[in-house]
Amino acid sequence: MAKTQSHLAELDPVWARIRDEAEQAIVDEPLLGGLIHSSVLHHGSIEKALAYRISVKLSSPEMSEQILREICDEAYAAEPALAVSARADIVAVFDRDPACHRFLQPLLFFKGFQAVQAYRVANWLWRNGQTDLAYFFQMRSSEMFGFDAHPGATIGKGIMIDHAHSIVIGETAVVGDNVSMLHSVTLGGTGKEEEDRHPKIGDGVLIGAGAKVLGNIKIGHCTRIAAGSVVLDDVPPKKTVAGVPARIVGEAGCSQPSISMNQVIGG
Repeated sequence: MAKTQSHLAELDPVWARIRDEAEQAIVDEPLLGGLIHSSVLHHGSIEKALAYRISVKLSSPEMSEQILREICDEAYAAEPALAVSARADIVAVFDRDPACHRFLQPLLFFKGFQAVQAYRVANWLWRNGQTDLAYFFQMRSSEMFGFDAHPGATIGKGIMIDHAHSIVIGETAVVGDNVSMLHSVTLGGTGKEEEDRHPKIGDGVLIGAGAKVLGNIKIGHCTRIAAGSVVLDDVPPKKTVAGVPARIVGEAGCSQPSISMNQVIGG
């Protein structure tokens, strides 16, 4: 058994760590034993655990947990990159959110992480022509998590969305890798364009709480967008923008704003 666990840790260190933390969590809080067994320890892989967790959260009288779980299982089997991105998201949350102390927490408790994983399955459905099912996932994610990302949007890996309340991401939006955003962020259109009408967010961007980025504009990599800003124009890489409408107020202040999470202008 010890040899098997060693091989598991070598092949999938994120999943191995989640299982170790789950076992310790039951020791620390036995009342959570049922939840932790059903969500983590009952499963042989992170893909199966993710499929279970998404299906439990999104099920309703309109769509059973079993059907949703089968859909998710099919998605993870068909596209291994979905679970690779989920692992990157877990590490991102652990690294950037001071409230996250274990890899286990995003999977069990953090709706930002859970919502992004539901989006990833919806996006797979969208790209495979199952648009109505994709819309169902979007609808339920909005209802359950307050996270409304169109399944046609493109979202990279290593994403940290803190709190995830009132997040809106439009159909033609693109979010790069290693992006961090806080609650009440909108990546929306201006109402004047019909086709490619949403923002393109570069890698390593930090988007503060309540920020609105509108229109088919480009936000350069490693940029900071201050809380409450309304961004209507392209932003070069490695800048800080703030205000309504947003203006460049300085450099980003570091090479990776989305990782440092420093939201103080001038800091």
